[in-house]
Amino acid sequence: MYGMASPADSRAEQLQVLGALIDVAVADELGHLFDEAGHELFLVGGIVRDVLMGRASAAVSGDLDFATSATPEQTEGVLRGWADTIWLTGARFGTVSAARGDQTIEITTYRSDAYTAGSRHPEVNFGSSIEADLARRDFTINAIAVRVPDRLVVDPHHGWEAIRAGTLRTPSDAKVSFSDDPLRMLRMARFAAVLGFVPDDEAVAAATAMAADLTAVSAERIQVELDKLMVGEHVGRGLDLLVGTGLAEYIIPEVSALQMERDPAHHHKDVYAHTLAVVESCDADDLILRLAALFHDIGKPATREFHPDGTVSFHHHDVVGARMTRHRMRELKYSKDMIREVSELVRLHLRFHGYSDGEWTDSAVRRYVHDAETTDRLRRLNLLTRADVTTRDKRKRRRFARAMDDLEERIEILAEREAVDAVRPAIDGTQMMAYLGIEPGPLVGKAWNHLKDQALERGPVSEDVAYELLDEWAAGEGLTPVGTRIPPKVKDQKG
Repeated sequence: MYGMASPADSRAEQLQVLGALIDVAVADELGHLFDEAGHELFLVGGIVRDVLMGRASAAVSGDLDFATSATPEQTEGVLRGWADTIWLTGARFGTVSAARGDQTIEITTYRSDAYTAGSRHPEVNFGSSIEADLARRDFTINAIAVRVPDRLVVDPHHGWEAIRAGTLRTPSDAKVSFSDDPLRMLRMARFAAVLGFVPDDEAVAAATAMAADLTAVSAERIQVELDKLMVGEHVGRGLDLLVGTGLAEYIIPEVSALQMERDPAHHHKDVYAHTLAVVESCDADDLILRLAALFHDIGKPATREFHPDGTVSFHHHDVVGARMTRHRMRELKYSKDMIREVSELVRLHLRFHGYSDGEWTDSAVRRYVHDAETTDRLRRLNLLTRADVTTRDKRKRRRFARAMDDLEERIEILAEREAVDAVRPAIDGTQMMAYLGIEPGPLVGKAWNHLKDQALERGPVSEDVAYELLDEWAAGEGLTPVGTRIPPKVKDQKG
């Protein structure tokens, strides 16, 4: 039955908000077109939820999702002549996409999704009513529809009430819902992270009992949900839900492993709680930085050592953690570029260690910048380093912050003076071969690396000094340079 699920005194408020939501020409135009063709059309999806929560503007300019009684073929017929472009790539799943101006829409035939044994993708079945369609949605907060053009609200599962309460509930039995699409368990954690909502006991219990069903879901779909979770305002809540239900064991088991048993005879931080604090301290708009924060200490369980004096060490957990990060991200089908950026931040996250205890030489600062390789990675490395300080000792925090400020200032000074982010030998490989009288091979690489190390140590040197340094290196290698000096190799320029 169509109607409002919330208390009577909230009916006017809901209608007013929803009325503002669909004050969009596209929705009205489409509603009239489908009505004239004898089909129902409902505005559905996150936009309805977000406007009810005050998270979206009434002047909607983003993508819009609709549900309809029309088949994909009928939908295509209605859109012909109205849309500038129509895409039918999703038609076999019931979805027709279209664009008019800068507005993109997706219109899906009433449907229900369900997994079949041995399948990693849901089977699509078309439904016959909006109520049936909403009943198969993931959570009641997403099971609210607005019919256009008359703006009739359909809320059969008390979604508005759940929004007001900040609760995540499934429209049907949680075990049935999660069985239909196991990815919904991960979405539960994602909504907890993004919206700050709390799942009810039934949903948590079902996810805990069915966590292993996530193995039926493709890594690509899991990655999309994890990325959305990681940039949520309440990311710690979402991650804690993943770990608490056991879902993390099938997505990011290395994070679950951070809940190491703490030996009361030894002193070390709660690594899991520390990790959540570091992630939450990082900018929510930077997925790479937050993933690096999530993985930065995953090498600790494998490298933990207890010592007689009661201390605990995690030697080389940065290197081990970088290797583990690359493996996990490959399993989740991240791009090579993404894997490289995140794993390099994990590998480098301890490089600042000790700076506040003693003065770094200019050479050490150059090597710090050089190892970061790119400006973006250096920026993220500094941010991750700052976030990694979670001590409650205010004096330690202030001392660390001052040291980090000092390092960043020195990096700026050196960059202005020496272009420290692009340190290279003063002579190139061709010049080295001519001077030494050698052919291409490993010796050229050794010579180049030696001069680069000298540039990092000394700062910029002249070409003459570079040849002097090459003489010293050659003597150590038992080589006698022929002494031929040539101009640096110039690439051909065409056009």
